[in-house]
Amino acid sequence: MNTLKISGFNIVSNEKIIISGSKSESNRVLILKYLFNSNIIINNLSTSDDTKVLLKALENQTDIIDIHHAGTAMRFLTSFYAVTNKKNITLTGSDRMLQRPIGELVDSLKSLGADIIYEKEIGYPPLRFNGFNQMNKSIELRSDISSQFISSLMLVAPYLNDGLQIKLVGNIFSRPYILLTCELMKNFGFDCFINKDEIKIIPHKKISIKNYSIESDWSSASYLYSIVALSGIELNLSSFKSNSLQGDSKLSKLYENFGVKTYFEDDEIILKKSKSHRIKKFIELNLIENPDLAQTIIVTSLGLSVHTKLTGLNTLKIKETDRLIALKNEITKFNTDVIIDENSIEIKNFPKKLPENVEIDTYNDHRMALAFSPLSVLVNLVINDCNVISKSFPEYWTILKKLNFNLKFDN
Repeated sequence: MNTLKISGFNIVSNEKIIISGSKSESNRVLILKYLFNSNIIINNLSTSDDTKVLLKALENQTDIIDIHHAGTAMRFLTSFYAVTNKKNITLTGSDRMLQRPIGELVDSLKSLGADIIYEKEIGYPPLRFNGFNQMNKSIELRSDISSQFISSLMLVAPYLNDGLQIKLVGNIFSRPYILLTCELMKNFGFDCFINKDEIKIIPHKKISIKNYSIESDWSSASYLYSIVALSGIELNLSSFKSNSLQGDSKLSKLYENFGVKTYFEDDEIILKKSKSHRIKKFIELNLIENPDLAQTIIVTSLGLSVHTKLTGLNTLKIKETDRLIALKNEITKFNTDVIIDENSIEIKNFPKKLPENVEIDTYNDHRMALAFSPLSVLVNLVINDCNVISKSFPEYWTILKKLNFNLKFDN
């Protein structure tokens, strides 16, 4: 286990921090590139493990594809291998990945004409693919489980001879990720239409654009927002757009609750904490569209001793770990009351001073390590299995070193 002792009592503002390309955009672009055998040049591709695993799988010629912990890769590759008529390919992953349900997506692909076999438990990986023959051009899909199921089907839809119409049933979680998929596809020349709960994608033959530049990752930027909120330093981050396709760009508005202002200049964002801002005694936010920001926001609230309730978090239970339980376990270590249910987390009744040297267990979840680390500007922390951050943000500890955080690694 790799353990990190971290403190940030003497951090300094940094002129410019460069964050690699969005994992969400990168993974979608890679699926389209390889689906259509395109020679497109991709600029600012994500350096995350998830993207590296996906790229390796797409380039792999073997019969067994192991995507380890990469949930996006599992969902996107399920549709990719299904519709490209791959045969005798087995898609598998880590022990935790084999516990994450994928039945809704597989059922949809089967209804379209895919031959997919569960090699162990029905509804869960590993999956074996035995060919595809399109039988339908429209499906219904529950939209309250994972937006990645929907995006997975959308990405392969133009490859199908008849295209695809998707009818979404139920509350739509993480809608911005669905919109991201559609807008990105439009950038590639595909016809994608979303009308309330219906999605229609027209068949397409090839990708015509030659280059595509990926915006930096807003989800990764959230941890820097948290550092600014807790410390008051000023940071410059690049490369970001004011008209971003990424749903998590909403964090620029969400963090105004904690006094952090975002200023756009060219391809940079400048983060400053308002000295006159008074944080509310109670903050309630519905994160149904941005559940990946929940861990960062709730830890920021912990550091600022703000009674906070976050709702719309149904999907957190099927992530790398059950994130609601993981958050409760770790926040309780700070002598703070934590209330969770299937949909929400609430923290209140904080100690006068946060305890020192609390050990944060990360549950094989990159966002646990990333989200808790900003607390080290207030107290010494110990983060177990700190290398887990490579799943989404491998440069993060190096960035903190540049900001003069004190990092001591113990292997």
